[in-house]
Amino acid sequence: MTDPVAPLSPPEPSATRQPRKNNPEKTREDILQAAINEFVQQGLAGARVDAIAERTATSKRMIYYYFGSKEQLYVECLVKLYGDIRKTEQNLELESLPAEQAIRRLAEFTFDHHDRNVDFVRIVSTENIHYGEYVKKSPAIREMSSLVLQALGSTLARGVEEGVFRPGIEVIDLHMLMSAFCFYRVSNRHTFGDIFQIDLADEQVKQRHRQMICDAVLSYIRA
Repeated sequence: MTDPVAPLSPPEPSATRQPRKNNPEKTREDILQAAINEFVQQGLAGARVDAIAERTATSKRMIYYYFGSKEQLYVECLVKLYGDIRKTEQNLELESLPAEQAIRRLAEFTFDHHDRNVDFVRIVSTENIHYGEYVKKSPAIREMSSLVLQALGSTLARGVEEGVFRPGIEVIDLHMLMSAFCFYRVSNRHTFGDIFQIDLADEQVKQRHRQMICDAVLSYIRA
């Protein structure tokens, strides 16, 4: 069952909570971060707006004022998490590097980001349980994600011109190859680690895997 729709007027501060300074942007950001934690731990169905309010020392009504419903808050959490990785990708300055070095930098970044941002991996796993229903409600996620394909495609084209990459590589396939390993080793670290008795958090294992995905990607695309 969905939570009620937000009131149209801003709520009064709760008498039981400390008053906030009037900083709507920070309030919204604080709510988003608390909501990410709640959705990661409880899933969409189990997450409670009351619990999110407690995490931020704000009110349930305030959350509805900013986001409208629990489902819309969940969508905004997806937008934030996808936005964080896409914004950082844009700062890698791949166009300033030789093609091979640019691909290696992107592969290393993808590995490091997934390793350090378990919340991203877990909430994407949750969204797949819902068949991507809520990602479909956000054109912004598709628009942001198209940028990495453009950068990757441009880098591949440069590599072909430089004679270091073979032609005919599908950009989306390369992106999937790069992302799949980095995602899996975080999403399945507990089951994989226990079954095969390997500590995927061990620094030596991480560095070996980081090198492995770079080598695998470059081996696939080299001329």
